[in-house]
Amino acid sequence: MDKLKRVLSGQDSNDDTNVLSEAVSDATTLGWGTRVKGFIACFAIGVLCSILGVCLLWVPRNGLVLFAVFYTLGNISAIGSTLFLMGPLNQMKKMVEPTRAIATAVMLVSLILTLCSAFWWKNKGLAVVFCIMQFFAFAWYSLSFIPFARDAVKSCFSVCLS
Repeated sequence: MDKLKRVLSGQDSNDDTNVLSEAVSDATTLGWGTRVKGFIACFAIGVLCSILGVCLLWVPRNGLVLFAVFYTLGNISAIGSTLFLMGPLNQMKKMVEPTRAIATAVMLVSLILTLCSAFWWKNKGLAVVFCIMQFFAFAWYSLSFIPFARDAVKSCFSVCLS
């Protein structure tokens, strides 16, 4: 458990030259238990918002806008939940690492395009397509934190397609 705490808080590296990262880590007033509770609460709110968004898709007249807003807020909340575990600076660094940069970019672009398709283009089909893109980009981003998970998914799909 201590190893997990060190990895998620960014203290597992052997490079002690990052003074800013250490200062931000030392300035935090939240304990580990509070961070885990914040993560769970924020992630649960994100999941509930996403589910509520899907349920609101079939509301007459404003269903598309409600769906896009709640689903997107749910994904933002789920992504933001990891800020409790890693901290904002470490989270941003991890999001732009080469292994996650494409998934992060696709996720952010699909978040924006979902809202555009709901508010300006008023196209339900496109909003659903962009939400599906959000889902897969978020899943691919999340898998990058599990060692060899992406390789396992790739090999599973290659076996299924062969």
